[in-house]
Amino acid sequence: MTAREDLNVLAWGRVHRGRHFVSDPATRNGVGAAIRETAEAGASTLAHGLGRSYGDSGLNLGGGLVRTTGLDRLIAFDRAAGIVRADAGLSLDALLRVTVPAGWFVPVTPGTKFVTLGGAVANDVHGKNHHLAGTFGSHVTRFGLWRSDRGEIECAPDENADLFALTIGGFGLTGVITWVEVRLERIASAMLEVENIPVDDLDAFFSLSERSDSWPFTVAWVDTLARGERLGRGIFSRGRWAGNGGLNPHRSGGPRLPLDAPGGLLNSLTVGAFNRLYRARPGARFHGRQHYDPFFYPLDRLRDWNRMYGSRGFYQWQCAIPTAHMREAVRVLLDTVAASGDASFLAVLKTFGDAPSPGVLSFPMSGATLALDFANRGADTLSLLSRLDRVVAEAGGRLYPAKDGRLPQAMFRAGFPRWTELEAARDPILMSSFWRRMTEEA
Repeated sequence: MTAREDLNVLAWGRVHRGRHFVSDPATRNGVGAAIRETAEAGASTLAHGLGRSYGDSGLNLGGGLVRTTGLDRLIAFDRAAGIVRADAGLSLDALLRVTVPAGWFVPVTPGTKFVTLGGAVANDVHGKNHHLAGTFGSHVTRFGLWRSDRGEIECAPDENADLFALTIGGFGLTGVITWVEVRLERIASAMLEVENIPVDDLDAFFSLSERSDSWPFTVAWVDTLARGERLGRGIFSRGRWAGNGGLNPHRSGGPRLPLDAPGGLLNSLTVGAFNRLYRARPGARFHGRQHYDPFFYPLDRLRDWNRMYGSRGFYQWQCAIPTAHMREAVRVLLDTVAASGDASFLAVLKTFGDAPSPGVLSFPMSGATLALDFANRGADTLSLLSRLDRVVAEAGGRLYPAKDGRLPQAMFRAGFPRWTELEAARDPILMSSFWRRMTEEA
């Protein structure tokens, strides 16, 4: 195995990109050699899955990367208990093809199925059911971790417990996750009972959220161009698993965006037109059944959808705001975006529950989360994001490192005060561009 030089490894937001020394181990037995080889070539290295981190947390510019997608084997599946153990490079896409026909689903899923199990642990991903199920790490029973100073070890709540807690949400820095064991959720159908309900303003969203505690899955799309009395208008979606309807997994394939869209395609005029059509479409008010694939993974229907932001890429920005300040802070955030005229094409608003994660640096907190994206227009976009940062900081919130490629160091340290514990436990040859920015002293 020889580390090869790749000059253009991209983050999903496509703003961050550059040279890496890459290795692709085909089995778990090859992980140690790949780590050492890429670390020697690039002075440090990092595990890298399907590359769905938007910012620089999954990159190690100028250093090494160990791609884990070749580690994609199902190790064991207890169909009676719903416990699955698999290589860390196995995607949710591949896993669900096996577990859904058997009547099991992942207990927590992000908005794409094209993430690896190792990535789900390293970022402690959350989903539409956080208010009831917490984060992905809450359902992980144990995992394997390869460290340059100890070789491969097992981590669980009662075995290497400190590393277990620091690895969940630890950005892949405590060691390379080699396999993951997770407890699944029993389902009787691949279908969900779904309601899409238009909401006229932000108060209507929060009111509906409070009355939807019995619905396992809730989320809202928000029109970021709406102002005044219409601020926060959008479509509130909620779902629960159907009691019958078959256990057919999702289909593969789908169209792919072949080229970068022209620069400036996503602007206030085009986004405004989309928002009006999206809110007026028949599905905006819906009560019926829907397969899990379009409900959980609507963006997966278009492969390489990130290219629609053009060759300069885009910034994803996501905050968590504590309950005491969430209503006013979200109002100010949305008003700031609307006033800027720099519309967010994909704006998602949701409330978080208070279930604690076993991860030391997990992102969610009891309150609300708002996720926005903006085409990269250089200094103007960065200025807007800085203004949004200040609102979050004043409200005692934090930003999501897995999505934010320009998260200020001071804001990260304030939002994740236990970051020093991760730095103390970091494998000495592992590093990322993100972590370098967060730990280097000015």
